[in-house]
Amino acid sequence: MERKWWHDKVAYQIYPKSFLDTNGDGIGDLRGIISKLDYLKSLGIDIIWLSPIYKSPFVDQGYDISDYYAIAEEFGTMEEFDELLAEAKKRDMHIIMDLVINHCSDKHEWFQKALKDPDGEYADYFYFRKGKNGNPPSNYRSYFGGSCWEKVPGTDKYYLHMFAKEQPDLNWENEKLRQKLYEMINWWLDKGLSGFRIDAIINIKKNLDFPDFEPDAEDGLAACYKMVESAEGVGEFLEELKNNTFKKYDAFTVGEVFNMKPEELPEFIGENGHFSTIFDFCAQCLSDGEHGWYDAPKIDFDTWRKAILGSQLETEKYGFKANIIENHDEPRGASRFLPEYAQNPAGIKMLGTVSVLLRGIPFIYQGQEIGMQNAEWNSIDEYDDISTKDQYKAALAAGLSKEQALAACGRMSRDNARTPMQWSDEANAGFTTAKPWLKVNENYKAINVAAQEKDPSSVLNYYRRLVSLRKSDEFRELFTYGRCVPAYEDTDGIMAYYREDANKRVLVVANFGREEAQIKLDGSVKKVLLSNQNNASESAIEVGASELKLESCEVLVVLVEKR
Repeated sequence: MERKWWHDKVAYQIYPKSFLDTNGDGIGDLRGIISKLDYLKSLGIDIIWLSPIYKSPFVDQGYDISDYYAIAEEFGTMEEFDELLAEAKKRDMHIIMDLVINHCSDKHEWFQKALKDPDGEYADYFYFRKGKNGNPPSNYRSYFGGSCWEKVPGTDKYYLHMFAKEQPDLNWENEKLRQKLYEMINWWLDKGLSGFRIDAIINIKKNLDFPDFEPDAEDGLAACYKMVESAEGVGEFLEELKNNTFKKYDAFTVGEVFNMKPEELPEFIGENGHFSTIFDFCAQCLSDGEHGWYDAPKIDFDTWRKAILGSQLETEKYGFKANIIENHDEPRGASRFLPEYAQNPAGIKMLGTVSVLLRGIPFIYQGQEIGMQNAEWNSIDEYDDISTKDQYKAALAAGLSKEQALAACGRMSRDNARTPMQWSDEANAGFTTAKPWLKVNENYKAINVAAQEKDPSSVLNYYRRLVSLRKSDEFRELFTYGRCVPAYEDTDGIMAYYREDANKRVLVVANFGREEAQIKLDGSVKKVLLSNQNNASESAIEVGASELKLESCEVLVVLVEKR
């Protein structure tokens, strides 16, 4: 495998709107990010991914871009962005941005020009299609509910939007449009950006027949991703994209890829893959409901363990995936993947250890490093997220009570990850001096950075030790390129794997069960590298031991004798 500069890096996702407000408008900003670069450096972060900061009406929190070349004034100025790039570079850190090129905002000048001339040049930058018998061209349901087709005013045409109606899909079949997108991407890379997280990218290839599908709900519509799955040839677009942009700059790219065909994995992340890596959503997909959040299944430990370890084995044949516990589109991992008895600092450290030491590129989401959890939501009016409001309506339409619909949103809402970062126990968690754009989680007095900085046994300081171990001179090679070998798969409540190479063998073993567990080792202990039990277990485990005892929610990282 050709070695790349990003292989041994640790990444951190910032949701700028909720990170830190420095100008008192209730919205996080670039100046806030700049002020916390040293904090991120102390965590061991190499790559910072910024969720969208482009000019936008914020119908979908910046994923509806009205000007790809401008910074939203809510976040600051282009000069401040340039300062962020320079300050990150001083600290040997990389900035990557969100790249949203499946769709844009209906306020983008291209779409405005298309509306003025629905038969003209710019109309072909989008999918303008005639309806059928007074109905939309096909029966697709958008990701946010309702038809994917919106009437073009004053015509018999409709335009396609797989997300909100304010997010028209861009027509990648149009070569002129593609070239304009490549120019824009290269403009940012020329500025010194190190790469991109690439949003909803598999959706760029459509089935241009736009066939109807069997309805999958009472609204008579079918999920729009069925059309994406029926399309062929997305790889040709992705190769052209790479060759015209990323490849020239040795840029790091991480794709948000759903609905990929399993056999396509080497094409996406292989030696000459479309992207440097793609996110591993295997655990997040386990709580996909058949009809929505209201029938989302609870996470079953055995299924979760099998999914994570299976994905590791599948991926290492070809390249790396990006490992996550949570992101801006998911609820908090501490509330989702841990049983109630484990939703405490020990359990949160355990979950973090299992994720960060997997083979692949770890992505830590803001607040994960202090164990932020889902908020308590008292009313649908407290939410901002467009998707949450749609899911609430879907739950009510399915016959759930308001209380049940609200509970489903409380478990699954994206706004759980978007509540402001909890910096201190001061008003609004130290995030802002104004009214925050989204409510602050009420547990901020107990869970915040300032308190954890002072506590050597805090989740934050544990994450620092964890990242430091992964990047240490002694173990960097192992944790970057070593194999992941599942272990103790038949032992109830135990999540375990070896990371091994020709020289070393390290066991990562975690007890997700409620009771103490005893593990017989295949080999013997050479050294305990990390424990989440305030180092108590380290002194209790002797060199040469052939058994380990793990309390409930205990995780150990142990160098074991190589066979």
